[in-house]
Amino acid sequence: MCLEPAISPKWHYGREMCVEDAVALRDQTPEVPIWDLPTLARAMKNFEDFGYKVRVLEGWVPMENFKLGKPEGEQEMSQMLATIENMGALGIETLCYSWMAVHGWMRTSVTERLPGGALTTSYDHSIIEKDPRSHQGIIVSEDQLWTTLEAFLKRAVPVAEKAGVKLAMHPDDPPLSPILGVSRIMSSVSSFERLLKLNDSPANGITFCQANFAAMDADVPAAIRNLGKDGRIHFVHFRDVEGDARNLRETFHGMGKTDMYETIKAYMDIGFEGVMRPDHAPVMYGETNANPGYEGLGRIYAIGYMRGLIEAAAKERAR
Repeated sequence: MCLEPAISPKWHYGREMCVEDAVALRDQTPEVPIWDLPTLARAMKNFEDFGYKVRVLEGWVPMENFKLGKPEGEQEMSQMLATIENMGALGIETLCYSWMAVHGWMRTSVTERLPGGALTTSYDHSIIEKDPRSHQGIIVSEDQLWTTLEAFLKRAVPVAEKAGVKLAMHPDDPPLSPILGVSRIMSSVSSFERLLKLNDSPANGITFCQANFAAMDADVPAAIRNLGKDGRIHFVHFRDVEGDARNLRETFHGMGKTDMYETIKAYMDIGFEGVMRPDHAPVMYGETNANPGYEGLGRIYAIGYMRGLIEAAAKERAR
């Protein structure tokens, strides 16, 4: 279950469904300095007291300046290394991070309507192309981002190995480069193959966000087997879309372009034992859409759907 640090209905939904593993996702509240061990311990104790074991951290440590090679990035790197050490001390096994610079995950609408009135997010690159920033030239190059990523891995992987923590790179969302003059480098299967070759440590791995690989027009089950054959898919975002990187729409789980049952079988084939969480569920009737893609009711549907697929695949495998 993906949970922001403040207790909300989603916390209750998860435990009511007997979910025990949690992904701690930093929300839009002020920065929490989890590179201070007591601070991280207190935040994690809140989850523990509610009945959750935090196995993954997502999005807690700022790295924008380091990605861009700015001098201020040195402090960010120090904070990141301290966080990884703290995770090891507290038994938190996986850190999900991305290498999107300037712009994070991007949508051109957060109110597209699905049948029945559910609200979902979508991206239309033709709208972005009309933005003047799309015609200013490249202000952040792919070479620059590969250089800073390699520098990050050189320093972070040894610390992660010692701490027993796995680093899991999330794809660009949408997987398209450039966007508004800013290049992106984690936008294809080949870029993830390159990531794994930059450092061959088992600690250097992937967050396999299915919808982004689908938006790459990849064969998603084949990509799972390819990138995960040596155990370096550390974390999964179970999610789907319609369309491609230039024009996509989020769907309910099982209603997009991916054969979700085949992806479950692919994870079993590679022996995946990490955390899998639903991601970007549409917002259902009665919810506020204050946090598009991250409200609670769509996740209830998603978890039931995931459990059904896993049970069916396990029984098929046993036969």
